[in-house]
Amino acid sequence: MPPASTGAATAVGALPLSSPAADLRLRPGSRDFRRSNLALFAAGIATFVLLYSTQGLLPLLSSGLHLTPGQASWTASAATLGLALALLPASALSDRYGRTAVMTGSVVAASVIALALPFAPGLGALVALRVLQGAALAGLPATAMAYLAEEVHPSALASAMGLYVAGNSIGGMGGRLVSGWVGAAWGWRWGLAASALLALLAAVAFRLLIPTARHFRRTPVDARALAGTISAHLRNPLLLRLYALGMLFMAVFGAVYNTVGFRLIAAPFDLPQSVAASIFVVYLVGTAASAGAGRLAARLGRRGALYVAIGLTTAGLLLSLADSLPCALLGLVLITAGFFAGHATASSSVGRTAQHGRAQASALYLIAYYLGNSLGGTLGADAYHSVGWPGSATVGLIAMTLAAGVTLYATRQAMASRRVPATATLRT
Repeated sequence: MPPASTGAATAVGALPLSSPAADLRLRPGSRDFRRSNLALFAAGIATFVLLYSTQGLLPLLSSGLHLTPGQASWTASAATLGLALALLPASALSDRYGRTAVMTGSVVAASVIALALPFAPGLGALVALRVLQGAALAGLPATAMAYLAEEVHPSALASAMGLYVAGNSIGGMGGRLVSGWVGAAWGWRWGLAASALLALLAAVAFRLLIPTARHFRRTPVDARALAGTISAHLRNPLLLRLYALGMLFMAVFGAVYNTVGFRLIAAPFDLPQSVAASIFVVYLVGTAASAGAGRLAARLGRRGALYVAIGLTTAGLLLSLADSLPCALLGLVLITAGFFAGHATASSSVGRTAQHGRAQASALYLIAYYLGNSLGGTLGADAYHSVGWPGSATVGLIAMTLAAGVTLYATRQAMASRRVPATATLRT
């Protein structure tokens, strides 16, 4: 093993895949496998309830605080921006203090900040608190992916990761529905309070269910080794492509979901706020798509699953352009299914590709992923404010065109690598 890789493995303390202890990793059918899946499912719920607690309230925030859609969208983008900035430090802390300890501290701190959000006096305070909340929350998503990669047997990793992402979709749906419905009835402050209570319940469930990590080895934080690990990941072409795909898929999701509420309450639909908030029930499609992403990848391969995800998302964006409520809803269903299938496929591939420094590999993926959300959400909201829904859809279509290019390039690289050994054999 090259010196840089050795230092990276030491920094994370993860067991090599060839270690005899790897045979004890969790497999389907065991009690701890079920508990870990349920615990990470609850963690996914808490994460996305907290992260997107304002997204279902954006029209109410806009009217209540006299904001443009772009200004209101910053209450959603600020949390993902804070999370992205804190992911690498949080992953380093998980190497020192343990995966479960960092995940627990992260979700508790973010929930406490959530209790303060309803008392924010205006946009500035609300955005500042959301940045802090995102930073506090960072330890959970980065560490959760590393925990699964270390504790779950590779044969079950895709399905375990799919269930974790499914928890994300349930949390995203539940948080937006609860805050949207409560906000429509009693105002945005009460909507945020309801989201905080829902997240606390999920956090308690996570702490009660999560099994003790058996394959984690505590190591001191070594800045030089950490930099070497990050540098090695950033030189890995496959990881870079996965990071780019996570960013592009999330850019679509941010652009669409930051503006769909504004579109539904405006002409020609003119839906009440309570009905518009109900649109987030579409997240159930994401739950099914996430859980099925592993089976899709097993049948079509990783790149085949990505092509399907890109195709579904693109078809949904094009269909949503029609000024027809059934077309808009079906388009949102396809966008949601495509996004979650693409994210589950890319995120599970990161854990399998990184042979060392999995916490940092996961953190880099999530940095790209959440930066994509902040960028896509902001650009989508500004485009909506300028030209309406076609502007938001165009932001998404550009992102999917780039994602298709990345995947096509990966396909050609894989085909070329298969041809090289055959050519070399003929020459010898």
